[in-house]
Amino acid sequence: MPYVTVKILEGRNDDQKKALVERVTAAVSETIDAPAERIHVIIEEMQKNHVGVAGKRYSDV
Repeated sequence: MPYVTVKILEGRNDDQKKALVERVTAAVSETIDAPAERIHVIIEEMQKNHVGVAGKRYSDV
């Protein structure tokens, strides 16, 4: 029973998150031959002020 966690910055709409879950499920199913109904996809949204790159938070860019 695979569990996949995807961390993304906040701001995606429900249609984008739905498509992400569908495509990740399909990719995992095809890659490891797991039944789709057993694959769990967890989306963790991160606030832009909690993530930084190159010394700057995303909320400051």
